[in-house]
Amino acid sequence: MPTTAPIDPAEFVHTGYQLAEHVLTVTLNRPERRNALNWRAYAELEAAFRAAHGDPQVRCVIVTGADPAFCSGDDVAEIMAAPDGGIAARGATTIHNPPTPAAIAALDCAKPVIAAVNGAAIGWGCELALFADLRVASDRARFSEMFVKRGLSCDVGGFYRLPALVGPEKAAELLFTGDILDAAEAQRIGLVGRVVPHERLLDEARALAERIAANPPLAVRALKAGLRRATFGDPQELGGWAIDTIRRLAATADHREGVASFLEKRAPSFQGR
Repeated sequence: MPTTAPIDPAEFVHTGYQLAEHVLTVTLNRPERRNALNWRAYAELEAAFRAAHGDPQVRCVIVTGADPAFCSGDDVAEIMAAPDGGIAARGATTIHNPPTPAAIAALDCAKPVIAAVNGAAIGWGCELALFADLRVASDRARFSEMFVKRGLSCDVGGFYRLPALVGPEKAAELLFTGDILDAAEAQRIGLVGRVVPHERLLDEARALAERIAANPPLAVRALKAGLRRATFGDPQELGGWAIDTIRRLAATADHREGVASFLEKRAPSFQGR
C-alpha cells in the first residue's frame, strides 16, 4: 500500500537528497532495478519536490538517477502488474482520480528543475524528465514513452509537455509507437536542450544550476511561473483525465498481456480487448 503520511527526506530509502550552495540534487537510487519506481519511490519523489518548493535555501533542483539509468519507469512486477495498473502505487487513490501526486509536486515546484538524464528514461522516467524545466542528457541517455507497449496511456507529462516541446505530430508518433530515441535524436527534435559526454553530465548540470541559483530567487520564480502560464496552462484537469484513462486501460486484457509478455520475455499478442 502507498504511504499516506509525509516522508521526511532524512527517511528516504530509494532517493538521495543533497543540498549544497542553494542547489538541491535529488537522485533516484534503485540501480539494481534501473531506478524503476515502486510505491515508496513515488512517495519520496513527491516529498522531495514539495520540500524543495517550501525550502527558501533551495533555488534550483537537479533530478537524476544512480547509474546506469535515469529511471526505467514503473517497477513492472510491483506496480504495473497490480490490478489497477499502479494507480494506488502512484498515490492517486480517491474516487476523483487526481493526477499522480509526484507529477503535480514536480510541476508545482516553484524552483527551476533540471533533469540530468544519465541513462534510460522510459515510461514514467520519460515523464519525470518532461516535468523538468531544462533537460541535460548524457550521450548514453535513451527516451521512450513506452506506455502503449504495456496496454496503457501516458501520465500527464506526455499529454501536457511533450507536444509543447517536440510538436503535436512528433508527440503523437512517440506516444503511438513507444519508440526509443537516443540522446542525439532527442536533442534534434527538441526533447532535450543539450547532450554532453556521460562523465561530464553532473558537472554540466551543476554548473547550469549554479548560474540559475546565483540570480535573484524571486525573479527566477516569477519567470518560471510566467513561462508555465504562457506555454503549458493548468495540468490538474488533464492529469485527472489521464489517471482515469490509465485506470480503465488497466482492466483490459491487452494490459495484462503487455505486462505478462514483458515479465516472460516474449513478444506480446494484443487482441484489442
